Amino acid sequence: MSLPIMAKATAVWLVDNTTISFKQIADFCGMHELEVQGIADGDVAAGVKGFDPIANNQLTQEEIDRAQDNPLHKLKLKHYAAAQGEEKRRGPRYTPLSKRQDRPNAILWLVKFHPELADSQIAKLVGTTKPTITSIRERTHWNISAMQPIDPVALGLCKQSELDAAVQKAAAKKAKEGAALSDDERRKLLSTEQSLGADAEPRMPTAIEGLETFTLGQESDDEEAPEKEYDVDSVFNLPESDDDEDDEDDHR
Repeated sequence: MSLPIMAKATAVWLVDNTTISFKQIADFCGMHELEVQGIADGDVAAGVKGFDPIANNQLTQEEIDRAQDNPLHKLKLKHYAAAQGEEKRRGPRYTPLSKRQDRPNAILWLVKFHPELADSQIAKLVGTTKPTITSIRERTHWNISAMQPIDPVALGLCKQSELDAAVQKAAAKKAKEGAALSDDERRKLLSTEQSLGADAEPRMPTAIEGLETFTLGQESDDEEAPEKEYDVDSVFNLPESDDDEDDEDDHR
């Protein structure tokens, strides 16, 4: 059940200005019945100024009249269309004081390894401001020389699921825009869970890069030529020397 704003001050006003039972006021304001009784006795909320729920568009006079006539009637907060979904609103992410000095390192990590993330996404993940992100992107931050990129999940600034969701959203946006992605960008757009589960890509050793098209002989599109046959006479057909002639003369 939704509670009125300034619940205790509203309870003070209802105690002072109506004959509604303590139980009804306690249920409406989210308090204990004894606490409301303490307000009536002056032991609780001393010095608290009453907050008029009628003037502040939280109750109608007809609703109060019904509650005064019927002690079993439960007060219902007036529907305020402008406040629809107000309870779902979230402010900037709160970062504990002990971790605030780590935010620049986390921003540097996100900018380096996930450049496709928008500034608004980084601000939401880490709990920072867009000028700070811009200064780190452009390397104009006053402490940029001393920064080291550190995973925000390891620092405890965000959850892994939140980071993966932001990366997948950036990937969907890139795909929708139809921008061409390089291999490195495509790998960066994968979530951590997907990248860890993917098969390792075979990589060519650096020492032989560029030699993948090298061949020892001239390649031909024609059919392979038949292998040449060699006989003993052609292999050992050596020229006759002068010594052989001299030997023949001696025999004569």
